[in-house]
Amino acid sequence: MTDINPDSNVKSAMNEINTAQRLRIAASEKGEADKILKIKQAEAEAEASILHGKGIAGQRQAIIEGLGQSVDEFIKQIPGAQASHVMDMVLMIQYIDTLKEIGTNSQSNVVFVPHSPGNVGDLASQIRETIFASKNIKQSQKIK
Repeated sequence: MTDINPDSNVKSAMNEINTAQRLRIAASEKGEADKILKIKQAEAEAEASILHGKGIAGQRQAIIEGLGQSVDEFIKQIPGAQASHVMDMVLMIQYIDTLKEIGTNSQSNVVFVPHSPGNVGDLASQIRETIFASKNIKQSQKIK
């Protein structure tokens, strides 16, 4: 027997079985591909977040270094000046610049902030306390 010709119903059933098997394999492969795409997208987003955080940290470090140099230079130029007073002045300038930016931006919403020079001093002391507290926490974590 070399030329077997089964009934058309048998051929159709066999074709359906082969089609179903191939569809299962294709669905499994498609699911695996979707999984890989989602994993790669999540990894890319995580990497982007890390790089963004490093960029912000670098920017803040540059600001701190620049402020430190400015304070040192100011103290050299004006005898008797104290670093805390210079930082209060810098914060006051930044505060005024921020208010100016909010006022000139047509997309700004109303912002209510305590508005007096004394409040800027309070902000400065809060910032200093936060910086010192974070340094103390880091040092205590290193000791453990």
